[in-house]
Amino acid sequence: MSVAPGNGFDGGKIYYPTDTGLGTWGAVAAVPGYTARWAAEGAWMGHWLASFGFVVIGIDTNSPNDFDTARGTQLLAALDYLTQKSPVRDRVDPDRLGVIGHSMGGGGAISAAERRPSLKAAVPLAPFSPSQNLSSLRVPTMIMGARDDGTVTPSYLDGLYGGMPVGTQSAFIELGSGGHGFPTWGNSHVTRRTIPWLKIFLDNDTRYTQFLCPSPADTSNISRSRTKCPYVPPGGTTPQPSGGQVVGAASGRCLEVLNSSQTGNCVSTVTSAWTRRPPAPLPVPGS
Repeated sequence: MSVAPGNGFDGGKIYYPTDTGLGTWGAVAAVPGYTARWAAEGAWMGHWLASFGFVVIGIDTNSPNDFDTARGTQLLAALDYLTQKSPVRDRVDPDRLGVIGHSMGGGGAISAAERRPSLKAAVPLAPFSPSQNLSSLRVPTMIMGARDDGTVTPSYLDGLYGGMPVGTQSAFIELGSGGHGFPTWGNSHVTRRTIPWLKIFLDNDTRYTQFLCPSPADTSNISRSRTKCPYVPPGGTTPQPSGGQVVGAASGRCLEVLNSSQTGNCVSTVTSAWTRRPPAPLPVPGS
């Protein structure tokens, strides 16, 4: 559904699961980069993330030239609108919220996470963060960049990520291609890392840790990665292996992950402490 300008940001789109039988969903607000519009840069991921059980609000900024802190303010305003005023507010769990942003919007995601530590997850994509470092960041944060990005370079991201507090659950993923625009098109290399991060920290679904720990299971198009395994949602417990199987939600076919332990022809799952609903079959990130 469309969102009119106002409420602290310049409108946007909401994508949401239509099923109301499983209770409320975690939600994320997403913002594009400098001078960009949501429809041109981020809309491709709205439906994709919603299909994995999230409510997504993608926003346009009050000015296309807004810097990182202004974009962070608007991300927080979008989450407040989503949970308090939007027509789908009854579908959203206000205690399971996250932020995503690209470039200057990635700096906005960092700014929002630093100012609202109650957020459960942040995914800055090629973030440019001129107004803050990460020294006070406590929200679980995955930074993603690209090896051949000449705008937000690998060395810049190394310095930014290096300022992350040791105790903050975080990850750094560097893609081997795509340049600075890698998050602006239907890039499954983005979703197959973003979805597990959101599932772990918004849904407390630690079955998805196997896609990131001890290092990304699927290394296709990853040139470098840094992880802090194991990943445990606040209030959760360290995941222990189980004898279950990971299958596609739609196809029922077994999921194959390189270098993972196998049970028969299927990958073993990692169980989670479910507090809101029993786990459904595990969909394949990026599919």
